[in-house]
Amino acid sequence: MKKQFMTPLIIFGFLVVLLVVGLMKAKYVRDVPSPLIGKPVPEFSIPTVGDQQKNFSSEELKGQVSLVNIWASWCVSCRAEHRLLNALAQQGINIYGINYKDELVDARGWLSAYGNPYIKSAHDISGRTGIDWGVYGTPETFVIDNKGMIRYKHTGPIYQDDITEKVLPLIEQLKAEQLKAES
Repeated sequence: MKKQFMTPLIIFGFLVVLLVVGLMKAKYVRDVPSPLIGKPVPEFSIPTVGDQQKNFSSEELKGQVSLVNIWASWCVSCRAEHRLLNALAQQGINIYGINYKDELVDARGWLSAYGNPYIKSAHDISGRTGIDWGVYGTPETFVIDNKGMIRYKHTGPIYQDDITEKVLPLIEQLKAEQLKAES
């Protein structure tokens, strides 16, 4: 009789251990390397969220160090990182957005309600541009150097530690490299 109860208990314990190990490793999912690192940003030219008569293109990402943030109004994680993006924009960091598979009215409402940290935000209703960028989902953030090359990809919401430990040091390094090259 005891043997009948021990087998399910052992199986349950084993599954709990697998779950705990999986959750502990889950924090490293954000560090999935992108095959686009060190390559030019994918070419695109699509309408902006603010004005469908104006386009935002890959050419605009050249000449300056910037962030590109893939976002959507329906994305809960995007809301979690949005105040940090607003703070970065206030610090003078160039941030561009790609609004991914979102209705235009919802995207505009989101920016109106939560603030707009983006110099420009493209409206990628089809998701085609996001696919070209290798987007797994929203949010994702890329650091782009002044030559239009992707230097870093962050999958998932950016937290303050990510900004302090990875994003800002890389931005400062890239700006220093740009100044050195220009002098």
